Amino acid sequence: MDKGDNYTVADLELASEGALRVDWARSRMPVLAALRAQAEIDQPLAGMRVAGCLHVTKETAVLIETIEAAGAKISWSGCNPLSTQDDVAAWLAREGYSVHAWHGQSVEDFYWCIDKTLEFKPTLTLDDGADLIVRVHGEKSEFAETVIGGTEETTTGVHRLRAMAAAGDLKYPVLAVNDAITKWDFDNVYGTGQSTIDGIIRSTSVLIAGKTFVVAGYGHCGRGLAMRARGMGANVIITEIDPLPGLRAVMDGFRVMKMDEAAPLGDIFCTATGMKDVIVGRHMDMMKDGVLLSNTGHYDCEINIAELKERSVSMRTIRPENDEYTLANGNTIHLLADGRLVNLAAAEGHPSEVMDMSFANQFLSLCRLAAESDQLEAQVYDISLEQDMGLAKTKLETLGFSIDELTQEQITYSTDYTAGT
Repeated sequence: MDKGDNYTVADLELASEGALRVDWARSRMPVLAALRAQAEIDQPLAGMRVAGCLHVTKETAVLIETIEAAGAKISWSGCNPLSTQDDVAAWLAREGYSVHAWHGQSVEDFYWCIDKTLEFKPTLTLDDGADLIVRVHGEKSEFAETVIGGTEETTTGVHRLRAMAAAGDLKYPVLAVNDAITKWDFDNVYGTGQSTIDGIIRSTSVLIAGKTFVVAGYGHCGRGLAMRARGMGANVIITEIDPLPGLRAVMDGFRVMKMDEAAPLGDIFCTATGMKDVIVGRHMDMMKDGVLLSNTGHYDCEINIAELKERSVSMRTIRPENDEYTLANGNTIHLLADGRLVNLAAAEGHPSEVMDMSFANQFLSLCRLAAESDQLEAQVYDISLEQDMGLAKTKLETLGFSIDELTQEQITYSTDYTAGT
């Protein structure tokens, strides 16, 4: 472990490798690059101190650069014990950024790193999963006094924060970046779908074609994963608790059933629900020999790992992020990435191109809070449609596509209720 006045990382010698990764991401995030170029002139975050708790990846490094270019000071930690890319963390430390993150943390390490980011008394928080925000509202509540607002990146975190707001416990306004259309219809669907398959393949090298692939949850993430699994030749089963996405999955051509029914059929399982105990011991008892269990939700509670261990007589690590548990009945179950989000723990997370829009939303949301926080209550706010539309248009342009515009006559027609047959 390498430590300095403002960093704690695994190995500073990895910084050169991290630099190459960041260069690659930077070249594929044109929307964020355009925002950075303007921010260097306007300095919309001048005087702000941003505490970030978000996966330390090459894409996050580009976001950090952009926030700093806008005038802010930064301190950063990872939002998952297994998602930090150590070479990127080393590069950030070498470049002088305050960063406390490494791959393979204990739970105690994880919260220690969050606490370190709070020591410079942030004015803005940027979160993925709401662990930092909850920390500021609990054990480290003394730091809430200087915070004027925050942002939240993922579904699980937004759910936690809306519950806090409903209970009257939220102390400052938070913008729900996750709920932006340019985030969840792209990052969650296409990013999660591709990167989750990537993580499963890296940790197993298994052939997807011909397998029965069970996806728990048919929200944006589950839909993206199901789409990619089917595209690689899998027979996909969806499990759901909500009749609307359940019906949507049926109309999209997937089999839908309860997990109790799917458990004996699946070869590969992946949870994408944000809920605990989606796969529990009784499901494991019914599973085939050699099944793969994985999760792409934010927390590691979707698969009940304690009940898997209770049923096991031995465990061995087959390859990185692939632990084989042998049950008392002789069957084996392979738990990938220790039940944590497999796309980041066993792979590199979402491609840079799709994170371009998500992190552009993060940056613009921080700028909005810096300018307007005194006009906002301690509630969770959605991203404006204007911001979504602007980012989508810019992204299309960077990809080389253009769209039509309404004529004045069409605009008039669109609001003319007297027009008919």
